[in-house]
Amino acid sequence: MADSSASYIHMVHHLIEECLIFNMTKEECMEALSKHANIMPAITSTVWSELEKENKDFFEAYKNTRSIRQAQMVSTSNSQKVIPQ
Repeated sequence: MADSSASYIHMVHHLIEECLIFNMTKEECMEALSKHANIMPAITSTVWSELEKENKDFFEAYKNTRSIRQAQMVSTSNSQKVIPQ
């Protein structure tokens, strides 16, 4: 039983890493894994939180990078709007 639990947690960990590649938030990841992998959001949230505790520097940089990218997307979006004449 312990082996299967560890294997399951490892799988969730791997899927969270996939979500990180796609720059997802914790909430987006919980939703995606629930929908596509049938993983309960509480499990994803717990594993994500443990990863945050173990990798504080990474997650701090990840959140900063996400904020910068979001600001860039908003800026790009605003500059691409066509003004009717």
